[in-house]
Amino acid sequence: MSLFKARDWWSTVLGEKEEFDQGCLCLADVDNSGNGQDKIIVGSFMGYLRIFNPHPVKMGDGAQPEDLLLEVHLREPILQVEVGKFVSGTEMLHLAVLHSRKLCVYAVSGTLGNVEHGNQYQITLMYEHHLQRTACSMTYGPFGGVKVVQRRCHVTKQFVNTMCLDQDYLLQLSSWLLKTKFPYNEICRDLICIQSVDGMLMVFEQESFAFGRFLPGSLLPGPLVYSPRTDSFITVSSCRQVESYKYQVLAFATDADKRQETEQQKLGSGKRLIVDWTLNIGEQALDICIVSFSPSASSLFVLGERNLFCLKDNGQIRFMKKLDCSPSCFLPYCSVSEGTVNTLIGNHSSMLQIYQDVTLKWATQLPHVPVAVRVGSLHDLKGVVVTLSDEGHLQCSYLGTDPSLFQAPVIESRELNYDELDVEMKELQKFIKDFKSQGVWPTTEKEDDLEVSVTVSPNFDSVSQATDVELGTDLVPSITVKVMLQNRVVLQKAKLSIYVQPPLVLTCDQFTFEFMEPEMTSTVSFSVYLRRSYTPSELEGNAIVSYTRPTDRNPDGIPRVIQCRFRLPLKLVCLPDQPSKTASHKLTIDTNKSPVSLLSLFPGFANQTEDDQVNVLGFRFLGGSHVTLLASKTSQRYRIQSEQFEDLWLITNELILRLQEHFEKQGTKDFTCSFSGSLPLQEYFELIDQHFELRINGEKLEELLAERAVQFRAIQRRLLTRFKDKTPAPLQHLDTLLDGTYKQVIALADTVEENQDNLLQSFARLKSATHLVILLIGLWQKLSAEQIAILEAAFLPLQEDTQELGWEETVDAAVAHLLKTCLSKSSKEQALNLSSQLSIPRDTSRLKKHITLLCDRLAKGGRLCLSTDTAAPQTMVMPGGCAPIPESDQEEKAVEQACSAELFANHRLLRQESAAPVSALQGVFE
Repeated sequence: MSLFKARDWWSTVLGEKEEFDQGCLCLADVDNSGNGQDKIIVGSFMGYLRIFNPHPVKMGDGAQPEDLLLEVHLREPILQVEVGKFVSGTEMLHLAVLHSRKLCVYAVSGTLGNVEHGNQYQITLMYEHHLQRTACSMTYGPFGGVKVVQRRCHVTKQFVNTMCLDQDYLLQLSSWLLKTKFPYNEICRDLICIQSVDGMLMVFEQESFAFGRFLPGSLLPGPLVYSPRTDSFITVSSCRQVESYKYQVLAFATDADKRQETEQQKLGSGKRLIVDWTLNIGEQALDICIVSFSPSASSLFVLGERNLFCLKDNGQIRFMKKLDCSPSCFLPYCSVSEGTVNTLIGNHSSMLQIYQDVTLKWATQLPHVPVAVRVGSLHDLKGVVVTLSDEGHLQCSYLGTDPSLFQAPVIESRELNYDELDVEMKELQKFIKDFKSQGVWPTTEKEDDLEVSVTVSPNFDSVSQATDVELGTDLVPSITVKVMLQNRVVLQKAKLSIYVQPPLVLTCDQFTFEFMEPEMTSTVSFSVYLRRSYTPSELEGNAIVSYTRPTDRNPDGIPRVIQCRFRLPLKLVCLPDQPSKTASHKLTIDTNKSPVSLLSLFPGFANQTEDDQVNVLGFRFLGGSHVTLLASKTSQRYRIQSEQFEDLWLITNELILRLQEHFEKQGTKDFTCSFSGSLPLQEYFELIDQHFELRINGEKLEELLAERAVQFRAIQRRLLTRFKDKTPAPLQHLDTLLDGTYKQVIALADTVEENQDNLLQSFARLKSATHLVILLIGLWQKLSAEQIAILEAAFLPLQEDTQELGWEETVDAAVAHLLKTCLSKSSKEQALNLSSQLSIPRDTSRLKKHITLLCDRLAKGGRLCLSTDTAAPQTMVMPGGCAPIPESDQEEKAVEQACSAELFANHRLLRQESAAPVSALQGVFE
């Protein structure tokens, strides 16, 4: 903020609820009074044209009735007003008013009044042009160096007007007039160029239309100005480039009656419109202006959204100034210092700043945000700054040192009570102490604001809500989930989002609430069902509520989030089935309690009544795979077996959860599960390889599809050229090649979609296997809940898998970080830095190696923690299948060979004959 305000000389407010822009203000001696005093011409979007001649009695006076010379309603919005020599045969100034579809040129004249009301002013329409296109802005000047030579002949005593567009011809004519001793004088006249909204420049030679040209590549109109020194039009295109076009090039270019090329234009009539020079400024321009500070040089000023640019005539940058505030208008003018330019810049902070080149010389405060600024001579006062706001605040001011000081109100004095101050100080200190103990922000329980509860129906829907399912002939069931929200206080913008693991889908996953009063209850319900033929990686869903709670200091509200997890029943994705005696993959879970009847654990899946079958259950997933669960009669073990390794996860997890719930109901607190077999890493690695191969195939397919698309477009261009040729030529089998390329593109696109679908299913299977491996590691090493959470964060970092960021590189970076921090062998490993850039690896050997080392170091007593400080390793009993950590490169190679034979060996309870995955590229072009 500036210390000084602009000294108010005269001000007024124009109309009521009228709007103005930067082209609505102009200062000139429009009535041709000849006294050198400017008049203020203002046009509004409501169609009102006003002309003022301020005569304040004292500084800061408002407008008097006699200050308004003319006010007329033109009934059409006024986009821009300019004053120049727009009428042929005279040097008098005339007023040009630009409407959206019309250009009008008026003569402003005054009549001396005989009464106290003063002089009377009126406008006379000289000519008008009806526009075929919607206008945006206009500029004027002596385009092409146009001058009119007026000569007086003594014989006929008549005036003959001769117009010439060529400077050489003008010099020859002038020389001839001097030789013939005819009196003459040169009259400069102004031509008008109007820019339309669609990028067309329409040039008017006063009373007649000259030509129209479209700017190449024009999308949105920008500011336009004419440079008399270079005889060119300069604008800023929508590509954020300053472009210059010579008038001679515009005049002789192809006619712009139509934007499309006609047949005559193709044959070569006219010239192509070529830009003279361009400069990329990287931002949109608000205004553009030209200042000539010497006959041999001029500067082009461009006001951007954040910067001020000063360019030379050839488009080179003289200087650039980064602005502190968002500008609204500007006006450059010549400085008293030779070779420098002063610039008035108004901004949206109601400031008017004066720069000399790039140096800030003065800043003053305005009562409004200016959209147009001009400088003129008013009432024998030179250098008056005239500003106009978008709401019609018109002010004439000058720069001075009138300070804008804030005077604080007087505070009532009172005697201090030190006892009360001590009590208040103790209360504040106690509050600060409690506040620090809670953290930066005081923690608030979610029950204080909003309570979220989720209820899953125990029964299926009577009418299934499943639609668009891909599960064959099975009747897919759906189950209803209800979410109840109860608020304690007023909440705003509450949004409920539900997420479940694919291929589970919801009938509706987004809800919006407005809790305008406390103690309101809202309930929503939706259905969940299985859509695709593969098994989800989890049966847990997540209900997330985001809302804002308004406070006294923040009425808009503080954003908060509450989440509530819920578990879907197992019967939603599988059905009871006959148990199988043989399976490729087997898994054994040990417990410390006597085995529980499976019929009591899984009552919904019991369909056997024989005594010899009470400890065996069969499950069939809706996708088609089978899983068998067996409980030992003599030992405390449970066996899960299946043909697919990833299908073991859901049944194993469900078994452990139901066992824990069963013993909790009986009051048993020391129930534990364990796993004593070797980790099934080989089966896990095969799923990783399948997923990685699908990613590589997808990348190759996309590259191949891009090549075929480029080839298809190239053939199209060749065919189009042949069809346009007037002399028919053979196609040389281009049509056959186009048809074959099209079939290849369609086949490749289908293959890409198929590969993406296979990749989605493979990622779901990989997540299921990852959950199972984490569970087995936790049971194997008796990991705590915090350590299991660290493993889940490292192995399951992504909800979705993409080509840009995939599972392999992300997990590899996370596991490597654990190996170099909490699981490191020495402080030297902790000092190593990891690569910050993730990219798809060439193969999965490095990832497999890191996972192997992770399991090995956990087996040797490593402890997972978030801090880098590691405690001394604990002595633990290593089960079979664990190898020592290598201490050197030679030892590491030997350990890898031993690990392949021992740690990754197929356990007798875990065997699989997996087929090699088929490449997605095979058979694309067959």
